[in-house]
Amino acid sequence: MSDYILETRDLSKDFKGFTAVDRVNLRVRRGRIHALIGPNGAGKTTCFNLLTKFLSPSAGSILYNGQDISDLRPVEIARRGIIRSFQISAVFPKLTALENVRISLQRAEGTSFHFWQSDSSLIRLDGRAMALLGDVGLESFANTLAVDLIYSHKRALEIATTLAADPELMLLDEPTQGVGHEDVERVTTLIKKVAAGRTILMVEHNMKVVADISDTITVMQRGAILAEGTYDEVSKNPLVMDAYLGNVQAHLEVEH
Repeated sequence: MSDYILETRDLSKDFKGFTAVDRVNLRVRRGRIHALIGPNGAGKTTCFNLLTKFLSPSAGSILYNGQDISDLRPVEIARRGIIRSFQISAVFPKLTALENVRISLQRAEGTSFHFWQSDSSLIRLDGRAMALLGDVGLESFANTLAVDLIYSHKRALEIATTLAADPELMLLDEPTQGVGHEDVERVTTLIKKVAAGRTILMVEHNMKVVADISDTITVMQRGAILAEGTYDEVSKNPLVMDAYLGNVQAHLEVEH
């Protein structure tokens, strides 16, 4: 089995003459946390949409575990073990945390539309649901409505519902966006915890989070890859400093 769980080869996306993703060759190493960063408009979200087939590539290919998945539908991508979190949320505000995770477990089993089943028939899923809530530190909030959770706990619940699908590769789209400064560390710790035994590819704007948990960083600019490496490597790259980091790097150096 290859060291790389996900690869793209000259992946491109054009929108009526505008190239949003330009011949991107991305390689995500198995079992690592890989961050995709870049200034606004760099093509990060478009790249995510291509990987999960919310958009179809104009050119190039996507390989997952060595197999070409470029022509698969989003649901088929998910069944292969690639699950995207946060942007497409599985959280229902008027259900409890436990009920949200239980629904995700039903969906993973292919029974999510069996609405005629009684609550008692779903009790068999409660043990697994509680274990997943425990994984994200929400076991004491099992009976709390999702709408009543603080924002960082809602993020944790979204991760729990994602974990219910037992993903091999998790795509996290700006996991700390909207999270208060005091809760960023909590979400960061959670990401490191759930990364055990999995691969994570994330788009993230918080450079401290990127520096703290990423094994590899790919920097995009104008739809293309500008640089790649560890945080130390990319943060010292003059092209990256000019394009993106700049004063952010100096601020981080002061913090560290």
